[in-house]
Amino acid sequence: MSGVAAIDCGTNSIRMLIADVVHIDGDEVQVVDVDRRMEIVRLGEGVDRTGEFSPEALERTFEALRGYAEAIEAHGIALGPDAVRMVATSATRDAANRQVFIDGVREILGVEPEVVTGLDEAELSFVGATAEFDAEAAEGGTSEPAPPFLVVDIGGGSTEFVLGTGPEEAEKGELVRAALSVDIGCVRMTERHLRDDPPTAEQIAAATADIDAALDEVERVVPLREAGSVVCVAGTATTVAGIALDLPAYDPERIHHSRVGAADLDRITGELLAATSAERAEIGVMHPGRVDVIGAGALVLSRVLARTGADAFTTSEHDILDGVAWSLVVQA
Repeated sequence: MSGVAAIDCGTNSIRMLIADVVHIDGDEVQVVDVDRRMEIVRLGEGVDRTGEFSPEALERTFEALRGYAEAIEAHGIALGPDAVRMVATSATRDAANRQVFIDGVREILGVEPEVVTGLDEAELSFVGATAEFDAEAAEGGTSEPAPPFLVVDIGGGSTEFVLGTGPEEAEKGELVRAALSVDIGCVRMTERHLRDDPPTAEQIAAATADIDAALDEVERVVPLREAGSVVCVAGTATTVAGIALDLPAYDPERIHHSRVGAADLDRITGELLAATSAERAEIGVMHPGRVDVIGAGALVLSRVLARTGADAFTTSEHDILDGVAWSLVVQA
C-alpha cells in the first residue's frame, strides 16, 4: 500500500486526507500528509427540525465528494475499499433518508460511508489526536500533554468525549477508558437556541443550560476531572486557537499543539457571542462556513473546559481523519 484516503463527513463540514504510507524500518510505518482538504457543506442543515437531509444539502455534499474522488485518483489511489474509507457521523445517524446519501457516496467513491456510532467516532478521534504524543511526553518528561488524555471533538451535530491512556497502557490494550457522544454540536445549538444576530442573553442562557445538562450526562460515563490533559480537535477548537494566537490568517502549523488558557477561552467566547455575523466574518482565521456557528461552538468548548477543571486545552489539527487513515494501514 503506497497511499490511503480518509474522508470524514460531519453535520457541518466534509474533509479529506490523502496520505502516503512510508515504511521506515521493518514493520514500522508512518502516515505522511499529502493533501488535506475541508469544505463546509452543511449536510445536517435542518435535520434537527425535519429529520431528513434536504436535496440542496445532499447535492452540496456530493459535489465536494466528486472533487475528492478526482484528487484521490490523481494521486494514484484506486477508488474502493482497499485504500479509501469514509465515515459519516451525527447528521447521518439522525436522518430518515440516509439511504439516499449512502447510495450517492457509493456511486462516487466506490465505497459505502460507514455510519459510525458515537463511540467509534470518539475512538477514531482519540487515535488521530494522540498518536504523536510519545512515551517520554506521556510520562511527564516534557511540556507536551500527559495522560490520561481527554479528547473532545466538537462537531456540527454532536460532541464526542473520550478519556484514554498513553502509549504504554495502549500496548496493553487499554487505549480507551470511557467515551460518550452527546447532541450538543455547534450547528444543533445554533439552530436550537442562538437564532438572533447576535444572540440574546436569554438565548445564550438556554444554550448554556442545554450544554450543562448534556455534560451532566457525560460525567455519569466519562470522569472528566480525571483528565491529565484536555486535547480538543476540529474546527471550533482550531478557530478559537487561531483567534487566541491573534493570527492574521489560518495557519495550521502554528495552531497545531498550541495551548489556549481558560481565561482566554472565556474572553473569546464572550466576544464571539456578542459580535454580529458581519463582525465575526472579519476575523482573519475564520472560515466563512463557521461564521454563524462559531459562537455556539465556543460556548460548548468553554463549558466543557470549565467542567473538567483544567486551566487550558491543547489544540490538535489531527483528529478523526488521521484515525481513519491509520485504520486503513492497520487493516492492510
